[in-house]
Amino acid sequence: MGKYRWVIVTLLLFSTTINYMDRQVISYLKDFFSTPVAKGGFGWSNSDYSNVTGFFTLFYAGMTVLAGWFIDKIGTKLGLALSLIVWSVFGMLNAFAGSAVGLHIVIRSLFGIGEGGNFPASIKTVAEWFPKKERALATGIFNSGANIGAMVAALFVPSCLLYFGNDPGWKYAYILTGAIGFLWLIFWFMLYNPPSKHKSLSKAEYDYIHSDDLPAAHVAGSEDVAVENKMSWGKLLTYPQTWAFFVGKFMTDGIWWFMLFWLPDYLKKQFHMTPDQVKWPTFIVYGIAILGSTFGGSIPLFLINRGMDVKKARMTAMFIIALFPLLLFSTQYFADAARFGIYASTLAVGVICIGAAAHQAWSANLFTTVSDMFPKRAVGSVTGIGGLAGGVGGFIIQKLAGFLTDLYKDTPQTAYGIMFAVCALAYIISYIIIKILSKNAKDMSAA
Repeated sequence: MGKYRWVIVTLLLFSTTINYMDRQVISYLKDFFSTPVAKGGFGWSNSDYSNVTGFFTLFYAGMTVLAGWFIDKIGTKLGLALSLIVWSVFGMLNAFAGSAVGLHIVIRSLFGIGEGGNFPASIKTVAEWFPKKERALATGIFNSGANIGAMVAALFVPSCLLYFGNDPGWKYAYILTGAIGFLWLIFWFMLYNPPSKHKSLSKAEYDYIHSDDLPAAHVAGSEDVAVENKMSWGKLLTYPQTWAFFVGKFMTDGIWWFMLFWLPDYLKKQFHMTPDQVKWPTFIVYGIAILGSTFGGSIPLFLINRGMDVKKARMTAMFIIALFPLLLFSTQYFADAARFGIYASTLAVGVICIGAAAHQAWSANLFTTVSDMFPKRAVGSVTGIGGLAGGVGGFIIQKLAGFLTDLYKDTPQTAYGIMFAVCALAYIISYIIIKILSKNAKDMSAA
């Protein structure tokens, strides 16, 4: 029937890789930014750093809502391209912010406005290009770009600092990672169009993509009609399934923000690693998370192929996945060098790998619930609403991490012990709430 839809998901994989690579740069600059001015750094406190990452998260969240609406209105091709241009430009401008915390907050917030468009556009693209049974797998594939981007940043940024020196190395890190996005744009405009307008898409593959839809959806140009008949936010907020996605994102997105922005700091304070030593454990954590993203996305497909309906398969997969983060309760137990000696860091990183992989598996399935429960014309908007929830949750987590690491400055192990406990409980609590709300989900066939 043709496999062009997998070319499309590969494009989304690379956009998400660039998105997270640019986002992750700051986590490897924290050590330099927090170094006292007398020693050549910026003299930031943990709370200063959390303000920069926290306000980025808030602006990212707010823009995700607007981006979802905007992408539903103008379509995915132009919407994703504009988002990437904005985040790449402001990512590069971060290099010229100097040491002022306020200026970093402003530029990083504007950077977040651009980054907010990636996931609404990508989820909507998957809904347009894949039948329901393949969407979790497709989402898992492009979502693994979050880990690939973090892995690239884990190796590139410390190496950049080592090669160029802390100053101007931190500036080059921002400029070089920001510039890569413009290369992706060339391939996006060459290879992407909606299915109804794509010359490389066979009729057999087009029909397969729309195999879940009503017969009317097979009419060429149906995607464009769906965009014109988009649903209002007010109407979407009357559906329990909207709130199920809202809660899922609010409860769990912040956990991934914590792993992205605070893992290097944890390794430095818990195990006294240098910035260069930190890069390999973080590289491994994000690498293992790729397996979680793709494997987690394949679980519902496995269950569906064995006769389980889509909704039950999705919820079963999410319950199984929500159990694994509970292992994060044991992170600080295994991190105790007095108990495990030289193996403590390896064991603790191993537990964090499980938590990171579980998050990505959860995320792949959570995103896909939107295209399961809503018509295509509402996917971008609902994803944006969820992005707002995730951003608010992420801001709270960022501020909590900054507050605790300043409060327990002399005993950072206590601060991170509390944070890992929060991470451990987030998913199972989220699952229970989603399960309750999903039972009351309204039929949208006539919406």
